[in-house]
Amino acid sequence: MTPQAYRDLPPLRELAGTIRLPGSKSISNRVLLLAGLARGVTLVRDLLESDDTGYMLAALEALGVSCAPGGGHKITGAGGPFPVKSADLFLGNAGTALRPLTAVLALSGGRYRVSGAPRMHERPIGDLVDALRDLGADIAYLEREGFPPLHIGAGAVGHAVSARVRGDVSSQFVTALLMALPLVGGGTIDVEGDLVSKPYVDLTLNLMRRFGVSASRAGWSRFTVPGTTYQSPGEIWVEGDASSASYFLAAGALSGIRSGAVVRVEGVGRSSIQGDVQFTEILERMGATIRLGDNWIEASGRPGSRLQALDADVNHIPDAAMTAAVLALFADGTSVLRNVGSWRVKETDRLAAMATELRKLGATVDEDADDLRVTPPARLRAATIDTYDDHRMAMCFSLAALGGVPVRINDPDCVRKTFPGYFAEFLRLAVLER
Repeated sequence: MTPQAYRDLPPLRELAGTIRLPGSKSISNRVLLLAGLARGVTLVRDLLESDDTGYMLAALEALGVSCAPGGGHKITGAGGPFPVKSADLFLGNAGTALRPLTAVLALSGGRYRVSGAPRMHERPIGDLVDALRDLGADIAYLEREGFPPLHIGAGAVGHAVSARVRGDVSSQFVTALLMALPLVGGGTIDVEGDLVSKPYVDLTLNLMRRFGVSASRAGWSRFTVPGTTYQSPGEIWVEGDASSASYFLAAGALSGIRSGAVVRVEGVGRSSIQGDVQFTEILERMGATIRLGDNWIEASGRPGSRLQALDADVNHIPDAAMTAAVLALFADGTSVLRNVGSWRVKETDRLAAMATELRKLGATVDEDADDLRVTPPARLRAATIDTYDDHRMAMCFSLAALGGVPVRINDPDCVRKTFPGYFAEFLRLAVLER
């Protein structure tokens, strides 16, 4: 299929209806890796089909794990470290694959090369590497110090280890160590500084328990991991992606204000283990009407009202916070998103990218190291949005079309990372401006 250079969205009056969400990326790649390390066969149902999960599946196959499709994905686990002791793995821009795999491979006694897309080579990994080296792992940078690509050697790692890692860059470093430590008899992880994106670490702990390893934590500063072998749960279902839900729920809030329309997402609800379900609380603070079931969420708004400006620390929901930044275009005053410095080391420098693209639509935007301040214009301007090869930039800025202006999204195919059918689903629910 020929890649699309851009996607034109016409001025939209509203979105209305129901969408079944694709599987969560964060859950999918964690489950795949845990299943690959576990003893037994795991049937993974509702796995996200995307670029990021494709990289993880290919890596597991290269490492000797059978990943057979059919009624789901049947993963035959290694019951410990991977059997293949030499491999060259390319993982695109999938941080949920590259970072945990780096930790697992560093403690597996083999020799591996781990690389990714150019942007992945700009995303820091030095704090994780330092922690692994302190455990005795043999890891060398192949290009720039502190960044992939990496060569992982057969380092001598002891049992019942104690690791230390910074918490203020990426929660994926803590997740990687948590998932890897059972391979060497368990141990402790001490986190230096404030841990960002805490719900994602809770997600990791929850899924590890599903695979028979119950790690504990003392606050967010120390984690204790038992030396228990992962055991397959037999069958596991992947929830719908709560981050992807944020775009449709935000559209429901905007559409409800215009016409009373309701948008319903299915596959995630009040029983979700994903932190981004807390985006519903942000929507309620901005004046939206939210209803939750165990496996669904509905969003609407009071016709004729406006969204209320937001001032909030959104460090706990960094992906969904991007959606809130675009919603600020429709608010009744200046919104401030606080503690989003972790955006700078994501798929792009999201803090700078968000500021640039919001200004194209007419907003007044100020950014500093950790915060974003957005003052909406009296009327949105038509704009061409650059996406920086970042799926979330493409999806959250689609909401601007609900401001009564045409919007062009450059490189729309970047949504393949997590939601290949996003624009088709978005437009399926859309009603054009009259």
